[in-house]
Amino acid sequence: MAQKTNVTTDLSDYDLKFLRLLSKKFRNVAEATTEIINLSAILNLPKGTEHFMTDIHGEYEAFNHVLRNASGVIKRKINDIFGGTLLDSEKTELCTLIYYPEQKLPLIKEKEQEIDAWYRKTLFQLNIVLRAVSSKYTRSKVRKALPSDFSYIIEELLHESDQRPNKHDYFNGIIDSIISTGRADDFIIAISSVIQRLTIDSLHIVGDIYDRGPGAHIIMDTLEKYHAVDIQWGNHDVLWMGAAAGCESCIANVIRISMRYANLETIEDGYGINLLPLATFAMDVYNDDPCDAFTPKVGTDNPYKEKTLRLMAQMHKAIAVIQFKLEYDIIKRRPEFGMENRNLLDKIDFERGVVNIGGAEYPMKDMNFPTIDPKDPYTLTDEERELMDRLKDSFINSEKLERHIRLMYTKGSLYKICNSNLMYHASIPLTKEGEFKKVKIQDVEYSGRSLLDKIDQLVREAYFSGENSNQREFAVDFMWYLWCGPDSPLFDKDQMTTFERYFIADKATHKERKGAYYSLMSDEDICIKILHEFGIANDEHSHIINGHIPVKTIKGESPIRANGRLLVIDGGFSKAYQPETGIAGYTLVFNSYGLSLIQHQPFESTKKAIEEGRDIISSRMVLETTTQRMHVRDTDIGQDLLKQIADLERLLEAYSSGLIAESR
Repeated sequence: MAQKTNVTTDLSDYDLKFLRLLSKKFRNVAEATTEIINLSAILNLPKGTEHFMTDIHGEYEAFNHVLRNASGVIKRKINDIFGGTLLDSEKTELCTLIYYPEQKLPLIKEKEQEIDAWYRKTLFQLNIVLRAVSSKYTRSKVRKALPSDFSYIIEELLHESDQRPNKHDYFNGIIDSIISTGRADDFIIAISSVIQRLTIDSLHIVGDIYDRGPGAHIIMDTLEKYHAVDIQWGNHDVLWMGAAAGCESCIANVIRISMRYANLETIEDGYGINLLPLATFAMDVYNDDPCDAFTPKVGTDNPYKEKTLRLMAQMHKAIAVIQFKLEYDIIKRRPEFGMENRNLLDKIDFERGVVNIGGAEYPMKDMNFPTIDPKDPYTLTDEERELMDRLKDSFINSEKLERHIRLMYTKGSLYKICNSNLMYHASIPLTKEGEFKKVKIQDVEYSGRSLLDKIDQLVREAYFSGENSNQREFAVDFMWYLWCGPDSPLFDKDQMTTFERYFIADKATHKERKGAYYSLMSDEDICIKILHEFGIANDEHSHIINGHIPVKTIKGESPIRANGRLLVIDGGFSKAYQPETGIAGYTLVFNSYGLSLIQHQPFESTKKAIEEGRDIISSRMVLETTTQRMHVRDTDIGQDLLKQIADLERLLEAYSSGLIAESR
């Protein structure tokens, strides 16, 4: 006892205050001991399953399906559980029911003649599946995942069995009551939702939710309700965040990309941003212009008529010209960005129809610029200024956009370290020698982790700082720099050749040279150096996980780099990239047995998945397996629990020594 007294009396005032606060929650030895036992037991549970996804780019149907089927994990569970006891068609129907219970139930009820018998059989099957997916969690965690309406009933079914003689009638009575009271449909929907939730313990989105596909807002709606998610910002995400912060250049870029991919759904339907002023302006100014270079990129499932596509092309050109003018203002205001070479409107010879870039002249494909004054090319016309004021007002006053962007900040960051994995979207700026590149921001040099920490701070200041502060103005401009600046870890190229791609035929001018990171990322020593920079030890479970650069599997490229140290999991969720990648996305799955990469084929549609059981065809590649199954003890959460246990043990010592009095 004397030894314990010495330990506790040596406590600092701060430690003693902390233990007194802790004693308010655990009031005596019994309560503290019970909590230690509970936490110690949790440490020995299997590690929860983490899912990593990146570059979703608004493809909400494929994203939604991958979440619902847990990247094929639910299908594999059902195959393992039911083996040869169910036909393949029966297993497929059970999978589809779990993925889409609300939509599948009416179809089943149309064809089932003995619906009560089907209910009984299905409820038994779902209960077996739920037992399997919940087995690695505490009862408390499972209870928190249960819907309130059916919490008690599901718990009883989970922990009782119809095989126990004393409980047989009780168990079956619950099933019969669910059916006889007309709650079977609601119960199936509830239990399917719990299965989905428990199959994925945590979800990591490694950037680029926005742009290209039509449903970024729907994806954000899903993430708002998701039980455990974090987001590492991508360049397209930061562009939208900059637009929501009121950066006019970001707003113009967002609208231009939406026009480029004929994606009006997210802007208009999702966020209620009124594009009618842009349409009216474009029809007036570019009425006789075919705007061929601005024709939207559409797939074979294009829903738009030719007249609508022509209007989009006109809107596309109108906002592109405005964008080039607005960007000039930032470049002039921020010479430290070093982007003067991107000011090209004043390099156009309007009489000869050529543009001078880097000392060479190139013919212009298009010389119709009714809103550009050759003597003052960067000044907005009165009509353009009025249009931008209205568009900016729509962006900053969209309640839903504000809610989603706040979620980006709450759940997001520039990078994240979790269970020895370092996640960031694109790159860490490096020199060609493999050293961390020094980047000057407001006269201070940053590199490696300190650079990302400083940028994370600026991204937050752009949205949350005082309205008229100089620091906020710089931070808002920096949001645009993150989109296209050469030293941005989200871009990391020498230039963004948007102007050249629209107006110059010579493809040599379209080239964007990648930073040194992209030539060094397959070097294992470089990856280990980056991991060390972020405080991650070099062991078999430490990896860098990112996206940004589509992996062209069709050309033999591999997502696995640097002897497995770096995993690039952009496989092309975006339909625009699928012809290049040859697949339709990756999911990385890290469970208690190791690390697996799931490669997905294109998803046909939710409708076919429900009606015909058309699941995403996915192939699984095991990257790493553990000799011993990983437990919570081996995770970051486990380390936090061990610290909590240590604090509780110190509290026990304080109680035992009399330093802190117990209460009842």
